[in-house]
Amino acid sequence: MVTLLGSTGSIGTNTIDLIAAHPDQYRVRALTAGKNVSLLAAQAKALQPEFVAIADPALWHDLQSALSGTGIACGAGESAILDAAAMTTDICVAAIVGFAGLKPVLTAIRHTKTLAIANKEPLVAAGALVLSMADEFGTKIIPVDSEHSAIFQVFETHHHNRVKKIILTASGGPFRTIPIDQMKSATVEQALAHPNWSMGAKISIDSASMMNKALEMIEAHYLFNMPPDKIDVLIHPQSVIHSMVEYIDGSILAQMGAPDMRTPIAVALAYPDRMKTTGPLLDWGAVPTLTFEKPDLEKFRAIQLAYDCLNEGVGHQIALNAANEVAVEKFLNRRISFGDIMRIVEEGLSLVPQGTPKTLGDILAVDQDIRKKLIQREPLN
Repeated sequence: MVTLLGSTGSIGTNTIDLIAAHPDQYRVRALTAGKNVSLLAAQAKALQPEFVAIADPALWHDLQSALSGTGIACGAGESAILDAAAMTTDICVAAIVGFAGLKPVLTAIRHTKTLAIANKEPLVAAGALVLSMADEFGTKIIPVDSEHSAIFQVFETHHHNRVKKIILTASGGPFRTIPIDQMKSATVEQALAHPNWSMGAKISIDSASMMNKALEMIEAHYLFNMPPDKIDVLIHPQSVIHSMVEYIDGSILAQMGAPDMRTPIAVALAYPDRMKTTGPLLDWGAVPTLTFEKPDLEKFRAIQLAYDCLNEGVGHQIALNAANEVAVEKFLNRRISFGDIMRIVEEGLSLVPQGTPKTLGDILAVDQDIRKKLIQREPLN
């Protein structure tokens, strides 16, 4: 039994593709989406879940009308999303983009055996809380990000002391080879044009700035209990090696495959078994060389900011994510330049209040305070 939080995005549609290919093994209990009513309704009609929820309350009547006569219960708004997350299930795939996925993740942990987590932000902003709740309720967390899935597959959990470091690989995004000044003036269309992966708008922009890698560094810190000085980033333009673990004897174990999200999703769905993927397989003959390079920390400032935030603490990690979400939204709406994204992020980091946020209420308060101050300083119009 599977619940899918965020079914209409890239992770969601790829998950459904895998489920549809294995109808005897999986049944969907609940689906949720943000605004895409037509796709959500089509998915519901195909999969026949018990409950479907749309995040935008204004779309309630549209969803209700689209599912009329199907017998599928539906709801709208945050409460409906949380109702879906609270349905007892074997696997919950958490793919709601951004900080908005935090409360559904915390709710799902109480009601699922396995949380297949695809969104970085809950762990970035509330990693300790997420992990402590998972421990309390006996919920296994399996990462779906390709990088963390790779580490998960080659990380000797019971011999943590043998790990020297983890190495997160990055494609370098669309701006890897262009000068920093040219990158700062890039258009929305240029930033969205990722060379290797098909992703949603927000994640694509994060890839262009390498903020996605910064968030993944913080996520890896929590998932694998690794200190900042044991987390490295390496640019690998071919996106064949998805990440690596280096051990104290000098051995480096890497997970490789075609750049397709159905592979890490399949790992999470079938664990500890394996399932046949519907995605492409790696054609070694089409990959004559594998190359690597260190990231330019001046050009891709987000990576250094992640190290700083890991050393500074939870408040800075919340601020990093909140400020980036504000900045990316402004960029996508063409209200700031690409170069302004990091400026706003660094401004957000200057607004971190004293103290360590521990509870969900604390975390929400810091997040909302940072967003409010940045929006006031950077008018939307």
